Formats: sequence, structure tokens, C-alpha cells
Amino acid sequence: MAKGAYFYANGKRKNAIATVRLFPQGSGNITINGVGLREWADHEHMVRNILQPLVLLGMKSEIDLKVITKGGGKMAQSEAIRLGISRAFVKKDVTSKEQMKKEDLLTRDSRVKERKKPGLRRARKSPQWSKR
Repeated sequence: MAKGAYFYANGKRKNAIATVRLFPQGSGNITINGVGLREWADHEHMVRNILQPLVLLGMKSEIDLKVITKGGGKMAQSEAIRLGISRAFVKKDVTSKEQMKKEDLLTRDSRVKERKKPGLRRARKSPQWSKR
């Protein structure tokens, strides 16, 4: 893993938080919570999700990433990682911001689970109504 100067950014999705360190002079190593990308990701869709900003800019083999994720599920974590990588790239090179915006990679998906209300089974599902 590369040492030295890096660009730092956070990404969030639902309850997942990803802290991303982007090392510009790297060899394409991606470490998530101390494990390689392929070992961490359960599905190929997660891998594609995480690599999307790297593929868009053509920097897949030129940088190293060190990511720490907490909270949420794996899919939410992968989307948080994608947002963190995109934000770190914008800090590294402001000219990439327009490309990222066009692909909707800088938008934080703010949807979270709605809380359960008293008297209901879930957030909006009510008990079955009985006439008698």
C-alpha cells in the first residue's frame, strides 16, 4: 500500500459511512477494511459500483485506495465508497467534477429507512381492520 500524500473524502448512504484515502502514485490496489476489493465484495455488481468513478476517469491502475467502512449493509457501503471515491477525485483534480456530475456520482442518496410509528406494524403498515 502506498504511503505519503493522499486525498481524503467521506461518502454516506443510508447508515453506511465510508472514509476513502486516495493515493495518486499507486498501482491499482484497493483495500477495504484491511481486505482486498474482490474478497470484500459479495457480488460483481458491488465491484462495478465501486470501480465506476475509476473506470470513468481511466485511473483504475494508476491510484491506490484505502477505505474504511462502518454501518449499514454491504450494498449501502459500496455506494458510500463510490461517493467517497468520487469526492476524493474532485479534491485531487477539479476538472473531473463535470464528468462526475454528468454520471450522477457526486449526488448523495439521502433516502433512509423511515422510523416505526406507535400503533402501526411498520412505518406505515397498519394492523388489519376488523368491522366487528
